[in-house]
Amino acid sequence: MIRWVAAIFLGLSVFYPLLPGLEKLGVGRVPGDVRFRLRTIVFCLPFGSTVLWSALAFLIAQLLK
Repeated sequence: MIRWVAAIFLGLSVFYPLLPGLEKLGVGRVPGDVRFRLRTIVFCLPFGSTVLWSALAFLIAQLLK
């Protein structure tokens, strides 16, 4: 399961420009997510969303298996 967490976290980090659109799905608003501002740039580290989405992907993979 740690591979799922790592893969989804990297995917969210690579597709950072898509986060405003993904926020409509709840990414970035889960209690484990970290947001901080460095001058004018806002960084979002979606730790909580990563765990949530990886658990969902794991359950889907188990159902398809």
